[in-house]
Amino acid sequence: MAPEGKAPLDAIASALRQERERAGLSLTEVARRAGVAKSTLSQLEAGTGNPSVETLWALCTALDIQISQLLDPPRPRVQVIRADEGPALHSDRADYQATLVASCPPNARRDVYRIAAEPGPARESQPHPPGVIEHVVLSAGRALVGVTHEPVELGPGDYIAYPGDVAHVFQALEPGTRAVMISEHS
Repeated sequence: MAPEGKAPLDAIASALRQERERAGLSLTEVARRAGVAKSTLSQLEAGTGNPSVETLWALCTALDIQISQLLDPPRPRVQVIRADEGPALHSDRADYQATLVASCPPNARRDVYRIAAEPGPARESQPHPPGVIEHVVLSAGRALVGVTHEPVELGPGDYIAYPGDVAHVFQALEPGTRAVMISEHS
């Protein structure tokens, strides 16, 4: 099915060009790998060709893609999570809340959290699995963040990265402290 507003040949032309550029290949190289004339590929990318199934299969094989990617290319996925939405985790020992806003999709290795914390006891975290790195950007308030024995004071806009596979801490120093934390898994 062609994307909304595009004729099937226009969609195929656009997808072929995009996939060839993504692969970093020239028209000549893709044509050679597919066993088709360069002029045929050029016409297809211009939306003026009339491809056979065999030609499309050969091009898809050369580009290492499924034919469905030419006929119905994937659309960008947009996800919006409002400030008061998302599954929240609360600390028993501190006025600290971590809300998951983006979990790790297949083949990616990171989770994104929105942090809301208030002054009081620190949120102390035990070491995570080996190789975890946490990235924090403070958006409001002030906080001590980082490795337990050497936390760093952060203000709005400050960023810190630290190993999450050792004990670490987040302690709000001002009311309304807010941050974004990315937990990166290696």
